[in-house]
Amino acid sequence: MTIEIINTGSELLLGRVLNTHQQWLCRRLADEGHDVVRQLAVPDDSASIEGAVRESLGRADWVITTGGLGPTSDDLTRERVANLLGRTLVPDPAVAAQVRNFFESRGRPVPARTFVETLIPTGAQVLPNRHGTAPGLALKVSPNPFRAAGQTSWLVLLPGPPRELQPMFRDEVLPLLHRESPPGHGCQTRTLRTSGLGESLLEEALAGPLAPLVTKGLELGFCAKIGEVEVRFAGRGASAPELLAEAETITRSVIGDCIFGSGDDLLEAVVVRELTKARRTLVLAESCTGGFLSHRVTNVPGASAVLLAGFVTYANLVKETVLGVDSAVLVSQGAVSEPVARQMAEGARRLTGADYALSVTGVAGPGGGSEAKPVGTAFIGLAGPEGTTVSRQLNPFDRETFKFATSQQALELLRRRLLNLSQP
Repeated sequence: MTIEIINTGSELLLGRVLNTHQQWLCRRLADEGHDVVRQLAVPDDSASIEGAVRESLGRADWVITTGGLGPTSDDLTRERVANLLGRTLVPDPAVAAQVRNFFESRGRPVPARTFVETLIPTGAQVLPNRHGTAPGLALKVSPNPFRAAGQTSWLVLLPGPPRELQPMFRDEVLPLLHRESPPGHGCQTRTLRTSGLGESLLEEALAGPLAPLVTKGLELGFCAKIGEVEVRFAGRGASAPELLAEAETITRSVIGDCIFGSGDDLLEAVVVRELTKARRTLVLAESCTGGFLSHRVTNVPGASAVLLAGFVTYANLVKETVLGVDSAVLVSQGAVSEPVARQMAEGARRLTGADYALSVTGVAGPGGGSEAKPVGTAFIGLAGPEGTTVSRQLNPFDRETFKFATSQQALELLRRRLLNLSQP
């Protein structure tokens, strides 16, 4: 079975909006054992939308479109699909009632233009929208005039806003898809998330041990991100689960300490989990990251059980008066230095009584660097019962990427310390 996705919206092609639908839908479909063979984005004009749908219906068993179902003049998908398939648009009383209820329950007048969303192509199945007004639509195109005689395709139209599309896809589209086209032994994937080794070194370490499985059909891939590399396995057919399990076992035996999680695990969530498991507490002292490290940790549910405080000591005076950094060291070594990172971590730990303290100080750029400390230089301190260590890093990126990379390195430094605690 083949699936194609068409994302409509001129804003996607102008670069004003990130196309998250492509990633989200492809991931969900792959997890369910369905292959997406093609996806494209088209602008909000009649010819582009109609042409893209016609072409996809000529190839695919399922075509999923996103966007273009709202009430404004550039929402053309519903109209162009009806025209392409020769179907009449008919008002649906149930959808009209839902639209009225949506606005009236919020104490807002019902815009007249909104009722264009109640026009449904004849023969279409309405997919309820519990988070907005525009319903989704599912049309069984049988016979499909754009494919060989006797073939059938399904065309699914989804609204554009993610808060509407995602629950509709989960609650309405997936059950329909499984009912009409049950998944066989499609592509199955597994992802391990690593830190500490670059992409080429990982491939070098794993290529030999995994070679026998590759000959059996294992697909091996690597995806480098800031501060981490994903190792991805894929397999097809009935033997895929066993193949992926064996690949993971081998990989863990080769690079075990570098693996911090799997699937959608985030490094900050892993650190919070390990701190919780070990019943240890944490304090953060930040300069160059400006609170971003605290932001990442506090995004994790349950972080309040381990995080005592976070200090953003951007100015040298605050490093002195709050964390107790020696003014003489600041003058002689500079704020971006090993002893300052050390004293920041130890001062924060002393001030709060936390088991562990992470500190970060660096040159985020684009100015402020020197030959000795170029832009991107960062010192990361970790103080704990086992002592204090400081790591020097070079992250010559833009400011936002610098902050993420530095926070990633800080979290990894703590994860490694916690890993040592758990090992005999």
